[in-house]
Amino acid sequence: MPRKRPGRTRTKHTNARPPLLLSTIAPQDINIREGETRSIVCPDCRSWRRLTGETRLVIREHCHSDRVAEGQTHERCPGSNQLVLLDQDVSQWGEAMLAADSTATGRRSARQHHKPRPAPARAIAHIASQRQPDGRSPWILREMAWASAALEARHTDARRVPPTGDAPTDGPAVPLTTLRPQRPTH
Repeated sequence: MPRKRPGRTRTKHTNARPPLLLSTIAPQDINIREGETRSIVCPDCRSWRRLTGETRLVIREHCHSDRVAEGQTHERCPGSNQLVLLDQDVSQWGEAMLAADSTATGRRSARQHHKPRPAPARAIAHIASQRQPDGRSPWILREMAWASAALEARHTDARRVPPTGDAPTDGPAVPLTTLRPQRPTH
């Protein structure tokens, strides 16, 4: 497997500011672990940027990303090419990182408070098999309701049957054609 080469610093110029010291940077704002990409939070734009160089660490040149999104031209961030000095050992930085992490862990609650899960829905077969107060199951009640509705429908249909033969003389005329609404003509 080929070795991943670190990014090279393309210029020897820096931004003429005093170098940032590792001991003055908050441990959560820099990453210099072995095997990972070295990166730092830019002190000016507060975004994560790569550190280039093997022994002489420099914040890689970058732009203000929010100004480019507004349609302005690319402006170089003043934190670009900032020199970073490792004035303490990486192991000391790792201890400071663990200490910062342990204090943050101490502020968090040890117990997790989860919302109670809702009870699962009952199966339809169980819902359908519930008995009514009189002891009958729902499907029997449904059959009885359909039977009574069918009887009422038959009686109504019998009353609607047009009379056979001549029209009755003592009542209103029964319409024998289906009434359909007509569109008004202009």
